[in-house]
Amino acid sequence: MAIVARCAALVPALAGRTITPHVIRHATACHLVLARVDINTICAWLGHVSISTTNVHAEIDLTLKANAVALCEVGGSSPKRGWLADKDLMAFLKSL
Repeated sequence: MAIVARCAALVPALAGRTITPHVIRHATACHLVLARVDINTICAWLGHVSISTTNVHAEIDLTLKANAVALCEVGGSSPKRGWLADKDLMAFLKSL
């Protein structure tokens, strides 16, 4: 583990991040999923007994996450708060 941390410390892009053998294993599995490698192959490579354990990696799509984060970027104007004008909603919230 110390070797992994030492090597990661040499990579400027990884500054301030904790890199462990598990992080490398997880990242590799995610890249295999993105490369459309069969989930059974990934399961065997990881040494998982159950395919359901491997499916955690299949649910992670970095491209999808990047697109979601891009949608959340703060723009120049503040968001509209139309819900404040909804009297029924405000009355309901105040009753709680």
